[in-house]
Amino acid sequence: MIRTPVCDVLGIEHPVALGGMPTRYNTPTLAAAVSEAGGIGIIGITYLDGVEIGALATAVRDKTDKPFGLNTLMFLDDSVGFQAALEAAPRLISLAWARKDQDLDAWIGAAHSAGCVVSFMAADVGEAVRGAEAGADVIVAQGTEAGGHVGWLALSVLLPMVVDAVTPIPVLAAGGIADGRGLASALAYGADGALLGTRFLATEESGLHPDYKRAIVESDGHDTVLTEIPDITSGMVWPGAMSRVLRNRFIERWSGREWALRANLAEVSEAVQSARQAGDWEEAPMFFGQDAGLIDDLPAAAKVVASIVAEAEEIITERLPPLAGN
Repeated sequence: MIRTPVCDVLGIEHPVALGGMPTRYNTPTLAAAVSEAGGIGIIGITYLDGVEIGALATAVRDKTDKPFGLNTLMFLDDSVGFQAALEAAPRLISLAWARKDQDLDAWIGAAHSAGCVVSFMAADVGEAVRGAEAGADVIVAQGTEAGGHVGWLALSVLLPMVVDAVTPIPVLAAGGIADGRGLASALAYGADGALLGTRFLATEESGLHPDYKRAIVESDGHDTVLTEIPDITSGMVWPGAMSRVLRNRFIERWSGREWALRANLAEVSEAVQSARQAGDWEEAPMFFGQDAGLIDDLPAAAKVVASIVAEAEEIITERLPPLAGN
């Protein structure tokens, strides 16, 4: 069995985490399934009020007594949501996308005072160091291969630099990981585990529309693009981030014509909402990572955790030792 320091910090069996995606994509059932399988499920609380956050935590606890986490986007300055997350008392408070002027010490200190472990996601070394110095218990190094909002460095470059910069704080690797090979390589780079988003979106318990899941399965990994179009459409600017999305009709229509998108924003935003409700994912942003090219099925989340851990263990104990003459 693969056991790393992050397992002890989070109180989990396997060094595998579900990325803290919002409830539009994520579900209490998915988070609980990952936790029950020995990893840790994390759910984003963006756009939820205090009552909804409390109900979300209760829904997870109704399905598992294992550790889980709640994720908050710091740049939104949602003090009400953050306080509700602390009152829900998850094992983990997952922090992401802080502005440069935000006081990380205060956020992390409040979470520690509430008895929570804190992870901090970083897309560059400077942010990782900032999180470590503010007291984060786990740093998540996110490579640009990931879906959704990302930075610019590939995980293979970012991860070892972050590990070197924040040692001995445990690091989770995120971005482009969908199987045991990804976990094994992350461990080889010095990480203590992996955080996965796209792989868990393509599971039975995911809250995605079936057509969205199908797009992930059908992707060859070459059909995503980094763009600001989703953020322009939503009217929300993430600090220092681009969006990795499927290069579909919607993205192609406005690529290079962002000025026109801004000029027609109200109409386009309404059309996007209608497309989402109808499940027309050619006409709305579809967030997923390059590792979609490694995904060809829609299994239960527990099977994903088990297969990732088993494959990584087989690589580490059987494939690699002979290369070193063992």
